[in-house]
Amino acid sequence: MTQSNRKKIVSRANRIAGQLTGVQRMIEEDRYCVDILNQISAMRSALDALGLELLSSHIETCVIGHGTESEHECAKPMTQEQLAKELRNVISRFLK
Repeated sequence: MTQSNRKKIVSRANRIAGQLTGVQRMIEEDRYCVDILNQISAMRSALDALGLELLSSHIETCVIGHGTESEHECAKPMTQEQLAKELRNVISRFLK
């Protein structure tokens, strides 16, 4: 993952954490349920965007970059078949 991607991902995660804190506060303040549900919907969208960003980064660094100097330092040594299986599993879990 590049430094700029990491900064973008951390920023998104921080915004989502702030949204969750806001939802908790809304519940404690006994705010209108529809308003809370709208905020939860916004959080889901933000989580999806974060997941897509991470998935894209994984594909670029750990799948396409596998075996090169651009792969992530934590990437496990795998065959092409193992990489494809891992990617299918990750995408399947992400889309649930």
